[in-house]
Amino acid sequence: MKAEAIHFTDENGEDNVFYIEEETRVNGKNYLLVTDAPEGDASCLILKDISADTDAEATYVIVEDETELAAVLPIFAELLEDVDLLG
Repeated sequence: MKAEAIHFTDENGEDNVFYIEEETRVNGKNYLLVTDAPEGDASCLILKDISADTDAEATYVIVEDETELAAVLPIFAELLEDVDLLG
């Protein structure tokens, strides 16, 4: 299955392309596991949806908080059991 590409504009206004590998919802928040390459070895990030229900488009931020990452990463690891996210 081909991963869906999304465009993410960083705080410097630069456009980055990420590929959605998986998504989940934890404590009422939507999270995306994205990679920087469509296949093969790639770096991954977890993005959190911070948009309001009334927003026309979703707004995502990179999850950098270690406690939040520690809570969400194992869920993605279980969803993608054939991929080593923690190693």
